[in-house]
Amino acid sequence: MAVDLGFVEKCESWRLESRFYPNKVGGKPAWLDLKSILGKDDLECDYCGDPCVFLCQIYAPYEEDSNAFHRTVYIFVCKNANCCRPNQNGNLKVFRSQLSRINDFYPAEPPMEQKDWRMDIDVSQWVKTCCVCGILAPNHCGKCKVVNYCSRVHQVCDWKNGHKDICGTEAKNDSRFLFPEYEIVIEDDITVIENIKQNDPDSEHKEIEKYNAMIQDGKAGTFQNEDVNNDLLQMANDEKDKMFAKFRLKIDDYPDQILRYDRGGKVLYISSHGQITDVPKCPECNGDRQFEFQIMPQLLNFLDLKDVMKCLDWGILAVFTCKQSCIPKNKYIKEYIWKQDIVQEESESRINQNM
Repeated sequence: MAVDLGFVEKCESWRLESRFYPNKVGGKPAWLDLKSILGKDDLECDYCGDPCVFLCQIYAPYEEDSNAFHRTVYIFVCKNANCCRPNQNGNLKVFRSQLSRINDFYPAEPPMEQKDWRMDIDVSQWVKTCCVCGILAPNHCGKCKVVNYCSRVHQVCDWKNGHKDICGTEAKNDSRFLFPEYEIVIEDDITVIENIKQNDPDSEHKEIEKYNAMIQDGKAGTFQNEDVNNDLLQMANDEKDKMFAKFRLKIDDYPDQILRYDRGGKVLYISSHGQITDVPKCPECNGDRQFEFQIMPQLLNFLDLKDVMKCLDWGILAVFTCKQSCIPKNKYIKEYIWKQDIVQEESESRINQNM
């Protein structure tokens, strides 16, 4: 079975709005259910308590389930430096939302790819959202009473980033707090699958030896981000961990992939360390969860925020969702995400001792 791969591309911002069921990175969430959206209490970082910020979303309907005719999975991440900890997921949140074909927000027919099509389909018609991050906003500026906020921390952030200069006017402050916005374009993994099915049973072993030799000679392909690349090459040179070499061989045909979608498949781990051993049951139906997709380290190259790059890092982010995609009573149901980092057990031990 082919794996679907995701790549980032720039596009017109209107194409990434809720009415077009987008796959996207950065900006504000394009909510599926427009009424019962997530708030600060749902997205609080386990470590600092600040609301996590939108990272990306994947539109992934269950064709066999009429209750999941529309279905989107959202990932959020905390931007505080101290909250990004090796092989720990407390700074990450993932939620699933789904709707039947007949619902309160969207027409039953597919959207028309036109800028002015159904512009009334917008979250602002239902709830107030935070002007900084786009989640539920129960508070507003006490002075102008125009802009809304999810929390005190985002109100302070907005004030320092320019609202104090425009408060009470019609001017709008463009927040630089969010990640750059991209469309995620999905393609299938036919070429990689073809390579895996080569007749030579020793081909994988030979390719690993070839790749290790290229690393020693400094001729191996690199990731675009220097910090990410240095960490990857350091681990690749560790003879105790051959899994990274397999990881690179697997993605080498598509080095810019930021997503691997393989519902019900297996995680492509980046290291033999820090692999997930126990996936919690679905809190809604107590059913099993299954692997759905993973976010690749290459996404870090496109976040384009140097101050954030110093505090955000991962090897892979693996997302597990309810196998039955049960109907969420709370509209947005929490799923499970695991962060595997490029770090050896010895390093993890030293870091944990210093906490």
